[in-house]
Amino acid sequence: MNNKLGILLVALVALSIPAVLAVDVGQGVGISITTEKFAPKIWMCDNRVLADDNVENGANGLSLQERKNNYAFEGESISWRVLVMDKNKIEEVQEVVGTIGQTQGTGNDVEVECVRTADTVSPINDCNARILEENLTVFKPSIMAVYDCSLTVETSNSMHGEYFITVEAKSVDGEAIMDENEYFFLNPTIALSIDGDLTFEDVRPGTTAYSQTMLIGNDAEAGSGVMLGMYISGTDFYDPASSGARCSLDANGIATNKLALTAFSYFATNGYYSTATAGGADSEGYLGIAYGDKITQAQEIIDGDAYGAGVSEYDWNTGNALTPGAEMAITFKLTMPEPCVGDFSEGQLYFWGEAI
Repeated sequence: MNNKLGILLVALVALSIPAVLAVDVGQGVGISITTEKFAPKIWMCDNRVLADDNVENGANGLSLQERKNNYAFEGESISWRVLVMDKNKIEEVQEVVGTIGQTQGTGNDVEVECVRTADTVSPINDCNARILEENLTVFKPSIMAVYDCSLTVETSNSMHGEYFITVEAKSVDGEAIMDENEYFFLNPTIALSIDGDLTFEDVRPGTTAYSQTMLIGNDAEAGSGVMLGMYISGTDFYDPASSGARCSLDANGIATNKLALTAFSYFATNGYYSTATAGGADSEGYLGIAYGDKITQAQEIIDGDAYGAGVSEYDWNTGNALTPGAEMAITFKLTMPEPCVGDFSEGQLYFWGEAI
């Protein structure tokens, strides 16, 4: 046989031998699966509340609906309802807390622990819950929970100045804050400025005298945005010397040693508004003054309404509120009784400002 042909035949026989002696074949492939360590998500739902305390609430009671600027005082509180989600399982959320800090982000000072409730959120759209472009539309209790949070402002020793305030969720896999951060000036200092003197010299009995115009201003801490509702009250005036003073007559027609507060009235302006349009103003636009030495006995300067008689929201629309640095002008009128003798300097007119 030709050697070349023999080699070819051997090669063809070798190619026809099968790899295994079976009808099927297979091979296993390993697999590796890791579950995402899902950092929690947190969203604020639609019932944020700002409330006063029960200790020193204002003319409007516990409601702070009249407040339009971001400031808060000791005892006032900010409350939120939040939705928290952890796709691993809701039990991995370790805590949900209210925090404050100088900058936005996680890791700020923890001030209050939020309380998990058994509530659900329906519709969940009230919380604007979303992950990137995905809107969440179904509440799933295995991975979601609702928390109530209420942060109460502490004393100025621990809380004074401007802070970011938010709610933070912490789990074994990370931390997150809700998108809606608050920014508040906490415990700002409030004060009044008084420019001018209240002096009546040599007023003839039976005549009317007018004071120089005084300026009463809101001297609240710079940057605080604190609006003040303005009030006035006063007391009777007495002669501090043993001079045999005798002036106004009481209801029984008996002369007394005092100059009654009813002898005084005032005219005030602030922007478009003045006392001329207030109920009870005289023909010159002057109002009488409420008797008392406490703000709860006072009256609004522009409107003349008694303290607490109306909702403080009204102050924004009638000129009785002052922004920081603003002033209102006040002129006093004295109607001196006849007869009258004495120098009356022992008594007070009070100006009050209350944060709206």
